[in-house]
Amino acid sequence: MNSKTAVVLLSLALFLPEAALAWWNDDWPSRKQITVDAAATGGDVQETLTDFPMLMRLHTGNFGFFADLGENGKDLRFMADDKTPLKHHVEKLDALNEMALVWVKVPKVRGGMATDSLWMYYGNANTADGSDPKASYDVNQSLVFHFAEGTALPEDATAYANNAVESRAVIDPAGWIGAAARFDGSTHMDVKASPSLAVVPETGWTFSAWVKIDGQQQPSLLMLAQDSPNMIDLSLNGTALTARYQGPNSLAVQTTPAVNLTLGKWQHVALVVTKDRMELFLDGMPVANAAIALVPMNPALFIGGADTRPGFAGFLDEVQVAKVARSADWIKLQYRSQSPDFTVLNLGQDESKGSEGGPNYFVIILQSLTVDGWVVIALCGVMFIISSLVMVTKGLSISRSRKDNRAFLDQYRSMDAKADPAALDQEETEEEKELEESAFLTALVGKHDHFQSSPIYHVYHAGVQELKKRFAEGVADKPLTAEAINVIRARLDAAVVREGQKLNQNMVLLTIAISGGPFLGLLGTVLGVMITFAVIAATGDVNINSIAPGISGALLATVAGLAVAIPALFGYNYLLTQIKDLTADMHVFTDEFLAMVSERAADLQREG
Repeated sequence: MNSKTAVVLLSLALFLPEAALAWWNDDWPSRKQITVDAAATGGDVQETLTDFPMLMRLHTGNFGFFADLGENGKDLRFMADDKTPLKHHVEKLDALNEMALVWVKVPKVRGGMATDSLWMYYGNANTADGSDPKASYDVNQSLVFHFAEGTALPEDATAYANNAVESRAVIDPAGWIGAAARFDGSTHMDVKASPSLAVVPETGWTFSAWVKIDGQQQPSLLMLAQDSPNMIDLSLNGTALTARYQGPNSLAVQTTPAVNLTLGKWQHVALVVTKDRMELFLDGMPVANAAIALVPMNPALFIGGADTRPGFAGFLDEVQVAKVARSADWIKLQYRSQSPDFTVLNLGQDESKGSEGGPNYFVIILQSLTVDGWVVIALCGVMFIISSLVMVTKGLSISRSRKDNRAFLDQYRSMDAKADPAALDQEETEEEKELEESAFLTALVGKHDHFQSSPIYHVYHAGVQELKKRFAEGVADKPLTAEAINVIRARLDAAVVREGQKLNQNMVLLTIAISGGPFLGLLGTVLGVMITFAVIAATGDVNINSIAPGISGALLATVAGLAVAIPALFGYNYLLTQIKDLTADMHVFTDEFLAMVSERAADLQREG
């Protein structure tokens, strides 16, 4: 390959879109790409970390297919590419409230990089459970307590099975990551000594946990690793946290400077011990240290207190012990990846097997809709159908009315001045009387041989019927009194009002759509936003990727309301103008007809 060819290929690699990764397994119909951000915008680490257990929080803001998951998320699979599966386990999955906590063992997190990715596959409900907690951690992780609900004794999630042998702590479901352990000052949990928990000076030792205290503490114990006379502990006094090491010489006790915790706030605490130093981390940052001369230990572990020392009052979550000294970048990424204040994992768009092209944003929005949003959109859909039917039927009937009006007026005004005013009137059949209740049916299927859809004709018919009541033998040669003219006027006015009511029939449905549609849509949006923020508060995942889909789905309810109101508004104004024109034509005809009848009455009176 010559240099020119290499340049061309490199240019293509840079400017052409990245080819989609081959599908791992056709039995899984859906997948989602997940990007790991270890740069300053996410994890902010420089070291390359291997076999890192990454917490993934799924909720309605970033995942809209909880209904497609198998029981307890058994069909979830994670792939580094189309051939390399990643170990994972589901800590919690609540399909009803649409939230899940999943731990994924990421084989390599490259410091300073924000482009590494993995894939999550789902949707195969017939597969076996793919969770494997014991393989989700590296060999150096010797204890992990998730504090699952319904367990009396906390169970170690690692392969070492360092389960608690005694526990008086209460498991509280409202923890930082799923459930947490609540201590009241007199409760604690114990883990017996094991080789995997041993402290070896050459490799070091690490303890970490999420801690929350709600009040000032009496001198109390948070954690104790004891192999008498050697021990390592974390203790509290007020809000001050300190780490202490005691070696074979009980007089040689090293203590770190105190670090103050914030009341009522979950904070990440880590203690890293090496052969010559112990360092205290708070929220991923080193805050205190002390020089020590570490000796080998095979300690028992006491969490939250001990029989010989008072315990603290507060909460612990995600208690972990590693039999190596974790690096500062490991502690920072551990904190940031488990904290909702940082976005280390960015979940991409969902893909379906066989789909092509870019993401369908409208589909994404629909996937983010909550139940209340679907209810509001369904109601808006019903309103749209009703308002559309009203506009179509009313438009057709008005069009037919105008056509029949023109035909009737052409014949009426071509009559001789001496002709009988009732010459154009015809008696209605029973069928016509039944159809008369619906202007639309009259216009659509009724006869039009004598202007059945003409409101002016109906006014004319009412006036003629009033004349016929007075002159059973005809109206051509009988005089009319002024009082009779007034009665005829009243009858014509009543006919105009009734025809106006027919023309305006069901128009109120359009006004309901115009005014009610936007408010109904706004209600759906407000409820959707409330639910989105409630889910985010429950999962603790606060970032634009988690908020945006839920908010866009909620706003779709407002769009639905406006989609109902805007056409209804235009249609209502147009139809109202047409109805006003027809009503004005009826009033004009009423005056013409009365003038003609009065003139004829005056002529008959003079002739008499």
